[in-house]
Amino acid sequence: MKSQSGISQEKSSTGKLSIVVIGGTGRVGTRLVKTLRAKGHEVLAASPSTGVDTITKMGLKEALIGADVVVDVTQSPSFEPKAVLEFFQQSGHHLLAAEARAGIAHHVALSVVGTDRMLESGYFRGKMAQENLITSSTVPYTIVRATQFFEFAAAIAGSATTGNEVHLPHTVLQPMSSDDLVAALAEIAIAPPQNGIVDVAGPEELHMDDFVRQFLTASGDERKVVTDAKAKYFGAVVDRHSLTPGKRALYGSTRFTDWLEHAMPKAKAAR
Repeated sequence: MKSQSGISQEKSSTGKLSIVVIGGTGRVGTRLVKTLRAKGHEVLAASPSTGVDTITKMGLKEALIGADVVVDVTQSPSFEPKAVLEFFQQSGHHLLAAEARAGIAHHVALSVVGTDRMLESGYFRGKMAQENLITSSTVPYTIVRATQFFEFAAAIAGSATTGNEVHLPHTVLQPMSSDDLVAALAEIAIAPPQNGIVDVAGPEELHMDDFVRQFLTASGDERKVVTDAKAKYFGAVVDRHSLTPGKRALYGSTRFTDWLEHAMPKAKAAR
């Protein structure tokens, strides 16, 4: 990752860390666990499937014993506004309280660039509630706000599809490779807490309608993308700056066209 913020990305002088990844069996979590282990750290992949549940608190106390760092990459199982809010509030409250009791030195949470600018959306209200819990906690923290993954183009298209048309605004976004995000999360996790927000993004600006159009074409999807200035993004009105990172950001190196060349042959074969 390239930094324009002066944020230290050096490994802590304490050496090997004990790290718990909440959501450690998901798409991002699985790769993050593998990356951190390759760096020599002790890592627990925590999720309901491994006996750790932040909603019921099952196994949570035990998972944090002796841990230095907790990385939360959990996702709400539902995108329904009430369910999202309840998930992030309950999970965040239980997790941060357990961390405070366990003396966790660094809480890292994955969030989304633009969360505070799109509170019209129920999903982003849930993420904002999660962030507010973190900033009001006594646990040292770093909130990592990421831009959209390249793979997320499919979900964007799905949310905006009517019939055979996908209505999207021409707003700017700066999507990134999920591998680049994992690399950034790993470095942030082993660095000192920032007690603030770090934006991470891809290396280039794209327009949402063009981004999804390229993705659908490359994957052989015949839906037509219609540029629509009135179209919303998961229920929120967006403008030129809603989805772009701040000036003090970390940037991945993978470009969308390069990712398409690597990923889409596999996608076409699976269709």
